[in-house]
Amino acid sequence: MAQRKSGYERKARDLYETPEWVSQVIVPHIPQSKIIWEPACASGKMAEVIRADYASDLVTKYGDNGVNFLETTADDYPDVTAIVTNPPFNREAERFIRHSLALMRPRRGFVAMLLPVDFDSAKTRADIFGYCPAFHKKIVLTKRIVWFERDDGTDNPSANHAWFLWDWSRRSGKRPEIHYHIELPDKLKRLPGESDDERNIRVIALGLKKQRLS
Repeated sequence: MAQRKSGYERKARDLYETPEWVSQVIVPHIPQSKIIWEPACASGKMAEVIRADYASDLVTKYGDNGVNFLETTADDYPDVTAIVTNPPFNREAERFIRHSLALMRPRRGFVAMLLPVDFDSAKTRADIFGYCPAFHKKIVLTKRIVWFERDDGTDNPSANHAWFLWDWSRRSGKRPEIHYHIELPDKLKRLPGESDDERNIRVIALGLKKQRLS
């Protein structure tokens, strides 16, 4: 399958920090009362947004704890019931998914991975997507992720991403869902303490002002 260049140079250890808005997308989809583990946490930015109970990596801001997720077993973090992460965007990503599913299956747990939008297209991965009874949702991000500003001062990414969700507690035979997340510009988002009606009036006013200026 042909791969489109992302527009970014490859970073060491595929260390791409997940922007806060991307992490916030998954928060309402994590089942309540789950014990969450972020196993590729790096600086811990995503772990803090999703309020993970555990955060680990080969190297982290919490200390070089040297936890290789792919070498963990069911005896490690035995109370975890949800694994949520942005895995390395290389061959390890599929291994992360398979390992997560294996760990969570006996616990009827939950798994969420941030991946390239077409990651579920390969025939060799059909068993962890279309044919997997736990796979239940894909959330397509309609806004492209800006991982970091390039040396030339531009930030025009070309790669698309989505959150992929698995839940071993879901009813068997239920078809997976596909959702589309539309990230609004900051000026269109509801302000703290602002009601829906107040936001709508403000947005309309912004639109009228733009028309007058054009």
